[in-house]
Amino acid sequence: MHIHALDTYRPRASPIHHLDARVKLTLAVLFIVATALTPDGTWPAYVLLTGLALGVTVVSQLGMGFVQRRAAVALPFTLAAVTVVFSTPGRPLLATRVLGWELALTDAGLIRFVSILLKSWLSVQMAVVLTASTPFPALLQAMRGLRLPKVLVAIAGFTYRYAFVIGDEALRMMRARTCRSAAPDGRGGGSVFWRARVTGGMVGSLFLRSIERSERIYDAMLARGYDGEVRSLRPSVLRPCDILVALPLVLMLVAIQVLARVL
Repeated sequence: MHIHALDTYRPRASPIHHLDARVKLTLAVLFIVATALTPDGTWPAYVLLTGLALGVTVVSQLGMGFVQRRAAVALPFTLAAVTVVFSTPGRPLLATRVLGWELALTDAGLIRFVSILLKSWLSVQMAVVLTASTPFPALLQAMRGLRLPKVLVAIAGFTYRYAFVIGDEALRMMRARTCRSAAPDGRGGGSVFWRARVTGGMVGSLFLRSIERSERIYDAMLARGYDGEVRSLRPSVLRPCDILVALPLVLMLVAIQVLARVL
C-alpha cells in the first residue's frame, strides 16, 4: 500500500485519543453546528470558539502545524463566498467599476465574509482532530452506536477501505503508461492530446475494474453471511469519565451561543 496520505489517523497517548468515539463524534458535530449557528460579526464568540478549538488541538498532541495545514485546505473553497462582500447591503467601503458594473465593497459584506472564513476554518479544524485521533473502524462503530442508518455507515466504510486499493491500482496504471511512453532522451513521450486520450482510457478502465471488483467482493461477503451490520470483536463501552469530559464542553458551547446572541 503506497497511498498513506489517505489514512489520517495518528496514534498518540493523549486524553482525546482515549475518549469514546461516540463522545468525540458527538462533540465534533455539536461544535461544527454551534460554529455554523454563530451570528456574523460576534467576534468575542469567535475568539472563544477559536480558543476552544486550539485547546483541543493542544490536548490531542497531534501537533499544531499538522492540524493547521490540514485545516487550511478548506480556505480556498471559501473564495466561492467572496461575492457576499459586494452583494450584502451596507455602508460602502470601496467602490469600483468592472465592465460597466459598479461594485461596492460594504462593511456588512466584509464582516459576513470573514465570519464565513472563520466558520469554515474552525469546522474543518475540529474534523481534522476527530479523524486524526480516532481510527476509522471506531468511527464506523460510533456512527452505528448513534443510530445512523447502517446503509450509510456501510457505504462510508467500503469507500474508505477500497480507496486504498483503487488508488494503488491507479498508480500502477500510471506507472505502466510512463514505461510505455518513454522517449530516447529519458523524457515521457506523447503530446498533450495523446496524454489526455490515454488518461481518459485509464479512467474508464479503472471504473470498469472497480465495478467488477465490487461485484466479486459483495458476492463473497454475502456467501460469508454479511447482512450490512458493522460488528467488532471489541465493542466500546461508555465510561463515566467520558461523560464527565463531554458535559463541560457541551456547556461551554451553549454558553458561547448565549453570549453570541446577547452581544
